[in-house]
Amino acid sequence: MMPSDALDDAAFDRLQQSARDHLWLHFSRMGSYETAEVPVIVRGDGAYIYDARGKRYLDGLAGLFVSQLGHGRTELAEAAAKQASELAFFPLWSYAHPKSIELAERVANYAPGDLNRVFFTSGGGEAVETAWKLAKNYFKLTGKPMKHKVISRAIAYHGTTHGALSITGLPELKQQFEPLVPSTFRVPNTNIYRAPIHGDDPVAFGRWAADQIAVAIEQEGPETVAAVFLEPVQNAGGCFPPPPGYFERVREICDEYDVLLVSDEVICAYGRLGHMFGAERYGYQPDMITCAKGLTSGYAPLGAMIATDRLMEPFLQGNTSFAHGYTFGGHPVSAAVALTNLDIFEREGINEHVRDTEGEFRATLEKLLDLPLVGDVRGDGYFYGIELVKDKTTKETFDDEESERLLRGFLSKALFDAGLYCRADDRGDPVIQLSPPLICDQSHFDEMEQILRSVLTEAETKL
Repeated sequence: MMPSDALDDAAFDRLQQSARDHLWLHFSRMGSYETAEVPVIVRGDGAYIYDARGKRYLDGLAGLFVSQLGHGRTELAEAAAKQASELAFFPLWSYAHPKSIELAERVANYAPGDLNRVFFTSGGGEAVETAWKLAKNYFKLTGKPMKHKVISRAIAYHGTTHGALSITGLPELKQQFEPLVPSTFRVPNTNIYRAPIHGDDPVAFGRWAADQIAVAIEQEGPETVAAVFLEPVQNAGGCFPPPPGYFERVREICDEYDVLLVSDEVICAYGRLGHMFGAERYGYQPDMITCAKGLTSGYAPLGAMIATDRLMEPFLQGNTSFAHGYTFGGHPVSAAVALTNLDIFEREGINEHVRDTEGEFRATLEKLLDLPLVGDVRGDGYFYGIELVKDKTTKETFDDEESERLLRGFLSKALFDAGLYCRADDRGDPVIQLSPPLICDQSHFDEMEQILRSVLTEAETKL
């Protein structure tokens, strides 16, 4: 009997052909689909997704670090439908609508300190773009027009627009689009597993890594550096949490040199780390927060740049305006969905659930450390990376050809075929990333571990 989600053969074949002929998939090797099916996901329910053949998969990546509340939440769909029937669209260009006002206040109330000013975007890359433009504009208005440069971390990903891509620390993602926006500079990240110094002392390593930001500011000239962009837990490279004291020292450095600290929380905000914002978890005060993804749990596209009152102040004078905006930023339907999403967060205690169960998630994943391929398990909240190595004792990693064969030649497809949707990534050293919906529990953790154990054990025979 055909599963209820499955398409019949004729419908499935038509969909496949249409996808090959017309759909340009993101970050995808399109030539690979000449001989392989395009995976087509047709439905989601809770922590699971279903493909066009009716097969079920555990969504171990929350779509793309997005689906905080899981799939199939009719309350969120109904909020979207209700708003669309009342006011489907109106821009925030000199006008407002009620849901944008409500949501701006709600988000500002969650944000730490005096981050009271909310600029809505369509998504995370636009939020990062907005933060950089604001930093440059702010310093021009306050008598420091030379301040325009940005510092970010090695291997860090901040988006695909030209500005956000320039801030990104992944050369292989940038080369085909160069020349990019100049004046961005990289400092070491916080991957203590591969620390070049103080690898056995997290406090000393954190101090050293933070101090490299001061070194970079001095090298470029403090009068030219506008902002530092940092994720609470760095995504690319496989989930690098901050060492103890790291952000405290970064804040001191930014204050000393009058450099803005931007907390890029496109992934880390809205429960991923058990708090509305990662800055709250790690106890630091940013000048700006960029966010998106979990703000609506993916039920509609929406992002935001949240700024302090200090950064808004010059724009409240005379005829000054921030000449920047997006057609769909703060879309009424997206804002309505976000408000309902946050209602559910509070009603169901989502952040509390993550904090209560993150230890069990970590402990379950750490069982995999007995496998020869697993060198490190790291992360916080519901956001983890599993680094794969050739030799656990020496931490020897794979070369490019071996990584290609392991990740794309075997692991990505094998994990999906085994019923787990996650990310096998080599932006940096090879890792498997897990970022499940925040509604998951021990049964889901166990399912992830069992699938990973089986597939990684088989992978040993493929090397």
